[in-house]
Amino acid sequence: MAFQILAINPGSTSTKIAWYSDGTETWRETVRHDPDALAAFPSVADQFSFRLETIAEALASHGASFDELSAVAGRGGLVEPIPGGTYAVDDMLLKRLRMGKPWEHASNLGGILADAICRSRNLPAFIVDPVAVDEMNPVAKITGLPELPKASLGHALNIKATVRRAAGDLGKAWDELNFIVAHIGGGITVCAHEKGRMTDLNNANEFGPFSPERAGGLPAGDLVRMCFGESMTEKDMLRKMVGRGGLMAYTGTSDVREVKTMAAGGDERAREALDAMAYAVAKEIGAQAAVLSGNVDAVLFTGGVAFDSDFVAAVQKRVQWIAPVLVYPGEDEMPALAEGALRVLRGEEECKIYGRYISGGEKA
Repeated sequence: MAFQILAINPGSTSTKIAWYSDGTETWRETVRHDPDALAAFPSVADQFSFRLETIAEALASHGASFDELSAVAGRGGLVEPIPGGTYAVDDMLLKRLRMGKPWEHASNLGGILADAICRSRNLPAFIVDPVAVDEMNPVAKITGLPELPKASLGHALNIKATVRRAAGDLGKAWDELNFIVAHIGGGITVCAHEKGRMTDLNNANEFGPFSPERAGGLPAGDLVRMCFGESMTEKDMLRKMVGRGGLMAYTGTSDVREVKTMAAGGDERAREALDAMAYAVAKEIGAQAAVLSGNVDAVLFTGGVAFDSDFVAAVQKRVQWIAPVLVYPGEDEMPALAEGALRVLRGEEECKIYGRYISGGEKA
């Protein structure tokens, strides 16, 4: 009998839902939510019933039923730092997902919704490669201030999926190769993926290249002076850096296609911003090559901006001396969720237990 898996990926203003039969996608739907409707909920956690009803309606529209499922895989959110893999949603993980700390994130609902569907049906619920995956080398976390260590937060789900895909194309095991992965989307994560582990990466919200909507790394002294000199709240400053930074700050849009059109029309500021973003991505790739001591099997481009061949070419010309460049545009998050669950159901991968990694009983 084929394994029937439902993948759920809650976003800030959407819920992505997909059904897989033994890894083959049967259908997929992205439900867009009115921001005003979501704003009526006091917290992300309070959106639970609304999102669950959305999922039920999507299944009904495709003639599917929760009772046909073998498992549900939800997007993993902000939890304690844990190694990559597929995790069972148990009471301890569920409690952590519901906390919504250090800040609320829609992805936390993925595991909560998966559990709600599965628990009464005695089915396994999973999260896969959450954003808090931490496989970094200890030295990579050290900054110039002991009070401010570098956190591992990035596009782990798509990075891991892209690594597996590239390894398959190269005909080798995914945990035997060294890759530099550049996820280029609304946020940018450039990662050194060393024999199955994300050993270093920039936190897309705080370090590394600026992106379509995030400021990336900034001059620390000037940033401190801006915080104390501007009549803005902490929330205003954070929003300025994440959401209103990057290309958005220079051009008024975070859509790379629009920025390209502006540049083609003679907007010099738009052209410089786009060139600078490509330059910064290339520089970060070079830094991660140093992390791997130059032992790089391939440089991988992924994320929505990787569809833009001109942008990829602008980065590639600076980094192709490091290793061959392979391009996997878009985000493979939905199949990655299903594949993570399927590997566990087939016995190809051991299901991880969240509590073992936060209690010190089991190590990565």
